[in-house]
Amino acid sequence: MIPPAFDYTRPATVDEAVRALADAGDEGKVLAGGQSLLPLLRLRLAFPELVVDVGRIPGLRGVREVGDSLTIGALTTHHEVIRDPLVRRYAGLLAAATATVADPAVRHRGTLGGSLAHADPAGDLPAVMLALDGELVAVGPRGRRTIPAREFFVDYLQSALTADELLVEVRIPKADGWGFHYEKFQRVAQAWAIVGVAALVRRDNGHIAEARVGLTNMGSTPLRASAAEAALSGAGDPDAVARAAQEAAEGTRPAQDTSASPEYRAHLARVLTKRAVLTAAGMG
Repeated sequence: MIPPAFDYTRPATVDEAVRALADAGDEGKVLAGGQSLLPLLRLRLAFPELVVDVGRIPGLRGVREVGDSLTIGALTTHHEVIRDPLVRRYAGLLAAATATVADPAVRHRGTLGGSLAHADPAGDLPAVMLALDGELVAVGPRGRRTIPAREFFVDYLQSALTADELLVEVRIPKADGWGFHYEKFQRVAQAWAIVGVAALVRRDNGHIAEARVGLTNMGSTPLRASAAEAALSGAGDPDAVARAAQEAAEGTRPAQDTSASPEYRAHLARVLTKRAVLTAAGMG
């Protein structure tokens, strides 16, 4: 299909991009890798007056180590995230989940920042950011601000970014020594996850000392399975993990659609949480 007509600009700096977005108001859209925006344009589900192409702004790609955290530029592609040695060492969950995103063509063009800013609860990476306790850094006319991942995802396809802000980087605390696993169920390869579970586990003396569980596609935003996390504390064997995983769907509001009923999604959340945690804890 042919997208609607729009104006196009390619700023050379972050400041230029912010000015363009501010001038456009609610009628501007950011183009990074294009793997989310271009399909919306072609299907005429988005009607921006201005598309701001940030793909060639320098300094928004790459991974660097800053103290106890990793800082990842918003334009870093999925392929670069998967291969980066710092990500693989300190944020293995992000690398593992990113490797399941769509297909190689999408992973070579799509960006980490674009995926997060799109705020699709069926996307793999928002739930991962929640499990990692990440932060997102935005720049706007009022300056620079840091948004915790738990506050960034507001509603379906809605983030905490204002219309005149640009996501510039992501910060992730190092999770060295934590076990991790991303488990998802999808109808066919490359399809959106019907449900996904991002698990991080820290063990002490053979028992789970702390667990973080992020849920994909279990509500209008990505969620943390707080009840399951609490129940997993102290679990020392597969039976205890299985019991705790029964709490995974507590507090969620999964959607009814052509892929699954809310009840089926709740069932998947419990099953996939058990699998993900057992693998992350080295019990599976």
